[in-house]
Amino acid sequence: MRKYKELEQDFAALSEKYSRLLSEKSELEYELEELKSAAESIRKQDDEIRTLHENVRRIKHDMKNHLMVIASYLNGSDYDNAKAYTSQILDKLNAAHSYIETGNSLLNHILNEKLNKARENGVSVKAEIENLSFGKMESLDFSALLSNLLDNAIEAEPTEISVVISRRRGYETILVKNTVKISVLSENPDLKTTKFDGASHGMGIPQIKAITEKYGGMCDFYEENGYFCACAFIPT
Repeated sequence: MRKYKELEQDFAALSEKYSRLLSEKSELEYELEELKSAAESIRKQDDEIRTLHENVRRIKHDMKNHLMVIASYLNGSDYDNAKAYTSQILDKLNAAHSYIETGNSLLNHILNEKLNKARENGVSVKAEIENLSFGKMESLDFSALLSNLLDNAIEAEPTEISVVISRRRGYETILVKNTVKISVLSENPDLKTTKFDGASHGMGIPQIKAITEKYGGMCDFYEENGYFCACAFIPT
């Protein structure tokens, strides 16, 4: 009987040790995934910056030729073509200088990737970004939160998207606004996931809510002045 009790105690001790090691293994695996995600974000950011520099270098190299073309139009009093050509150059310059630098590599990568996608689809983009760390959030959660907010706005096929990241009354906030042709909340007041179309904002809403609640924050969805607005509040 005594031998049996000793075996039971040994088994209980080993079970406890096994559970502790399993928990530590899970934590290490999660940390490893976070490090991989951060490294990948930095690598992509480096690629984006190199592409930006290359585009600027090309534009500078071609500027003399561009000015000669414009001068030729002006000398011939062809003002319409001169204006059109100048407008094309300005569009290229705006695209080349559209990289957003926030001091947060993960935030940089997500914003530039998503907003460039919006621009490629002909969407006008406005951004007001404060240098915030969102330091209480795990990288994977922050990435999922911001990506879902931006993806919802982009998939709604708007004419304009506005992103404001700022500190408000003890919260780090992300506000994403996009123009809508019809009221989203009138068509889908509970923002339930539906077959995706231009009027749907259901995709990703449960995850946005779950992530903000995980950190003791909150989210709000409303409409004003022809915009659908999604705002996430994370306590500092």
